[in-house]
Amino acid sequence: MPQKKRRSALKPSRRTPSALRRLTKFAKGAKARGNLSEWRRAQAVASYIEGKTVISIAAVLGVTRGSVNRWLQWYNVQGLAGLRSVERPGRAPFLSDEQRAELVTLIEAGPGECGFDSGIWTGPMIGELIRRNYGVAYHQHHIPKLLHVLGFSVQRPRKRLARADHEKQQIWLRTRLPAIKKKRAPAEV
Repeated sequence: MPQKKRRSALKPSRRTPSALRRLTKFAKGAKARGNLSEWRRAQAVASYIEGKTVISIAAVLGVTRGSVNRWLQWYNVQGLAGLRSVERPGRAPFLSDEQRAELVTLIEAGPGECGFDSGIWTGPMIGELIRRNYGVAYHQHHIPKLLHVLGFSVQRPRKRLARADHEKQQIWLRTRLPAIKKKRAPAEV
């Protein structure tokens, strides 16, 4: 059975030595900026121009054949612009920057100032504060993400027994715990 003639996924104008030089320069710039996604795409296209197969390129770069084919299509249509990383816009935030700044001020004031009985903030309390002041209902799992973006971190109080002897606990931690704790076996030479 005769072998099929190998078709190229790229236009002849995209397979020239000057195009390969531009790709190499693009890959070096991407690597210098630390953008490994762009570098990988440029390497894949350059390898394809040099005559390597999609399967071998995918194996070397540790990606799927579909990814390599997609990068080749992007390069074929848009040139180097098709290999650049673009910021995905995503959904607009529910709270404006001014509202977020106001929320930070409210959180820093404390729950008592905002009409809550507790002395510490909880996720549901902050969700209720946002709903009450801004009319926006966040899912309870999104509140920690929002707080992180605002510069807050999760603080959990230490649990202590009311009648515990602090000095005896420290002695136990320093002497008894290390004695009963499992130790690693020494590595053989």
